[in-house]
Amino acid sequence: MEHFPTIHTNFWDAVIAVPVVMIITQLLKKSLHIKPFWVPTVALLVGLLISIFISHRHNFLAGLFMGWFYGYSAIGSFASLKTSINAYRDKKIRNSKKQ
Repeated sequence: MEHFPTIHTNFWDAVIAVPVVMIITQLLKKSLHIKPFWVPTVALLVGLLISIFISHRHNFLAGLFMGWFYGYSAIGSFASLKTSINAYRDKKIRNSKKQ
């Protein structure tokens, strides 16, 4: 039985890949008019494609694992950013109504 693959996280994985997945997903969302409930699936597929064919092309299992990481990290980052922006806007609206 084969052991789990050794996966080394590097600068690409930690800093570049997730924002690249977010940007590509947003570009696809705007250009192809993807419905909102499909956006997480698109992000996951983009993450898998980038990981399997670019960053971990010599190790399929590592590509699958890290692609899943890229996709779901992009989904979580986008959701967090959207929640923060909405909270800021709501706070700004509440403060303007108090005056």
